[in-house]
Amino acid sequence: MSDEERSKAGILQARIPILRERLRDCTLCPRGCRVDRLQGQTGFCGLGAGAVLARALPHFGEEPPLSGTAGAGTLFFTSCNLQCPFCQNYRISRERMGEPIDREALAGRMLELALKGCHNIELVTPTPQLPAVLESLLAASEWGLNLPLVYNCGGYENADVIGLLDGIVDVWLPDFKYGSEADALACTAPGDYPQRALEAIGEMIRQTGERLQTAGGIARRGVIIRHLVLPGRVRNSLDAVRLIAERLSKKVPLSLMAQYTPIAAVAGDPLLGRRVTREEYEAVVDFALDLDFENLFIQEVDEQNLAPDFDKPEPFKWD
Repeated sequence: MSDEERSKAGILQARIPILRERLRDCTLCPRGCRVDRLQGQTGFCGLGAGAVLARALPHFGEEPPLSGTAGAGTLFFTSCNLQCPFCQNYRISRERMGEPIDREALAGRMLELALKGCHNIELVTPTPQLPAVLESLLAASEWGLNLPLVYNCGGYENADVIGLLDGIVDVWLPDFKYGSEADALACTAPGDYPQRALEAIGEMIRQTGERLQTAGGIARRGVIIRHLVLPGRVRNSLDAVRLIAERLSKKVPLSLMAQYTPIAAVAGDPLLGRRVTREEYEAVVDFALDLDFENLFIQEVDEQNLAPDFDKPEPFKWD
């Protein structure tokens, strides 16, 4: 084990008990449910103290520095602290698809992804079960895992919890979903979403810096901020991009996503029931360019169904 690996293992050993203790009066996320999850009580996320895993797979649909040629080693964890009504991963986030998994088995999944050649280990919505996930990460590192750790979250985080991950997470991949309290509430998110996201992502940037560090085109350290452009809510996107520019950084890579695909739960909604138009998406991209963001990831706007099907062996393979 290298000095860097020993250092990360030491940090994990020190931080896991602190994070686990927060489950006793749960404040892992800004929901602050304050239930005793160590005694089986559940809050908004509906989870106990252990890890619940929905899927583990090489993921080729992330930003190029994450997916590379061999895929991100992605672990989809059950539930979420937002549970947006339009979520394309609703089987996992809202319906809580997944199975409990113990420390050694989850560590084994991480090592399996490494053996498949994945460029990193990507944790998707891990915050509600963070102590158990990190216990498995520690076990995997003791068994030889040595890949960058990517933390993929919805942006609704406690900055002090993010602070406890300093020295553990290598690449942060947060969403910045809503640019105003009104837009957050309209999409069933807490009204304090924008402020919480600014505080949390600000801490992420403090830890890893503004610019993404890569080796051979693969992300090694840094932050990529994601924003999903929603149909009929261009103003929300403009407000979100403006906040990122003014309160965070124009040097941090910004991923503007056009992939919104309506699911059955919002099919009847006059806005969320349709795709994003090319004009809507390009208005957001042009705005980011006018604000002089240094590094943008953009997508094509088309009518292809991009909603994953987690009942299939390959959920991101579309016909």
